[in-house]
Amino acid sequence: MARSEARPIAIYHEHPDWFRPLFAELDRRGMPYVRLDAASHRHDPAAGEPPYALVFNRMSPSAYLRGHGAGIFYTSQYLAHLERRGVRVINGTAAWRTEISKAYQLELLEELGLPYPRARVINDAAQAPAAAEGLRFPVVVKPNIGGSGAGVRRFETPEQLQRAAAAGALDLGIDSTALVQEFIPAEAGRIVRVEVLGGRYLYAIRIYTPGDSFNLCPADVCQTVDGAELERSACALDAPRNGLRVEGYEPPAEVVAAVERIMAAAGIEIGGVEYLIDARDGRLYYYDVNALSNFVAEAPRVVGFDPFAKLADWLEAEAGLVAAGREVA
Repeated sequence: MARSEARPIAIYHEHPDWFRPLFAELDRRGMPYVRLDAASHRHDPAAGEPPYALVFNRMSPSAYLRGHGAGIFYTSQYLAHLERRGVRVINGTAAWRTEISKAYQLELLEELGLPYPRARVINDAAQAPAAAEGLRFPVVVKPNIGGSGAGVRRFETPEQLQRAAAAGALDLGIDSTALVQEFIPAEAGRIVRVEVLGGRYLYAIRIYTPGDSFNLCPADVCQTVDGAELERSACALDAPRNGLRVEGYEPPAEVVAAVERIMAAAGIEIGGVEYLIDARDGRLYYYDVNALSNFVAEAPRVVGFDPFAKLADWLEAEAGLVAAGREVA
């Protein structure tokens, strides 16, 4: 089948800026694709199979920060609709379930026997002080549906947490569920994010944080470790100047294996896992599982290659597999 006659791939996304490099790469190749606006979308349960080779889910749980929170819950219904019709969905319902529930992420880590900061799950802010009993302070209260560090608050003592709960000052987020979790001070103020493509290791970066930011989105890290600014055109246009610095990093083989296990259990084909080393005792903790990878800004300069080119290669191959399957059928 000629490329011009091939079914397009569909990129289902909400952020106006994060995926410009992907679209540019697809345009450069002449690969047919359509953009689906996750912030304003509709589908017909009685419709037949959609006319796409595959659908790539790029929806973000931080969409509510941009006024698109309704799309978060709608996405679960749309992905299920596609899968029931046999459409190849990348980062489908299983991945999305993981993306929008930090509580569920901890269940996966527990099941896999991997270390994570101790936490309790609450659905009532008044329960936060009791949930924190037995945890090591400081703790954070972290909305179950987050993204870009949204809504995370740190408390140094039980008394601080008690006062905030009593004052009604705790925000559990848009699903009224949150974690009360031990805060782990990161060794040298840095965390590691490991990215996978097709469920396999792609690259890793170390992000150095000033310690007062919970927004560690790789597209918002616009400075190298030597202090050089990355091009703002390579960063998200709404990226804050948050003082984060980044470098490429090669994690230990056992970490790579653990990350690939996490992603397989989560149903995530493209995404990232974040971990850190406790500055107090040198222990490693996994603490965030992401089904959304917008990749580090100016990646060739940071990690030595363009991950969007590799992503386009993989999408092209997956679409080819779908097309071949239809021809055989």
